[in-house]
Amino acid sequence: MTASVSSFPLQERALLALQALPPLSPILHRVIASLAHEDVSFAKVAELIEKDTVLAGNILKLVNSPLYGLRASVSSVRHAVSLLGVQKLRNAVLGVAAAQMWRWLKTPPDWSMSNFNRHSVSVAILADLIAQRLPLKNGNGAFVAGLFHDLGLLLIAIGLPAQYKQISAFAETEPARIRDVEIEILGTTHADLSADALSVWNLPEPIRTAVRYHIRPEADPDDARLNGITLSRVLHAADAYIVKIGERCCGIELGTGDADQALESLGLGDKISGIISDFDNEFAAIQPYF
Repeated sequence: MTASVSSFPLQERALLALQALPPLSPILHRVIASLAHEDVSFAKVAELIEKDTVLAGNILKLVNSPLYGLRASVSSVRHAVSLLGVQKLRNAVLGVAAAQMWRWLKTPPDWSMSNFNRHSVSVAILADLIAQRLPLKNGNGAFVAGLFHDLGLLLIAIGLPAQYKQISAFAETEPARIRDVEIEILGTTHADLSADALSVWNLPEPIRTAVRYHIRPEADPDDARLNGITLSRVLHAADAYIVKIGERCCGIELGTGDADQALESLGLGDKISGIISDFDNEFAAIQPYF
């Protein structure tokens, strides 16, 4: 006899909700895979994007936005790649594609997919900008880690709506305890669920580790060895800052901690103001997609 879904442990039921998500498109899969190759060519990335008409259109719209202040419009994806650079282009592809992929999901009444997308992309952009200023071994995975760091929360909302409602209620009154509350209710945390989901998707281990420890980066096995300069620390700081400026995931507070302290702990010094300025510009350019 086949077991019913309700007979599975809660964390397994949440992961089963992955099946309700629209599948990652082949193009998105290949763009994510390109993260493993620092020397990926402009031509190769452009070739991938040109195969998806909607994606190509969105990239051209982005490069022609006021952010870049170009005197003449850009009508070629390859020209757009040369102007944006592979990293920024890759990030834009991931952010736009993920938001479009989840737009029509059925979620609880108090869930805001718009807030979720805005928060996820905001954290992704800021984490990537921070990683560029640090001697970070796996910094090229910062954007993807930021984009999917709260995927587990989406799975809870879809697969365990009653439990999501309980967690949301606690988040409003006891945000500092949210991790303990998740464990009490689910037997796991949304961060662990996010990492487990990325494992199902076969994303690189450094990205999964950063996502797993983004709430408690001090628990990252590499934290002491790398003197706190880990991708999980970067993700934690980016998440805390984005919550501070009001871009909360689904409108709830997840106990991210002190943003200023988290940023300062990375040893960025006077680079922080420049990072925040770059973030404001990049987010303004991509915001219309959400």
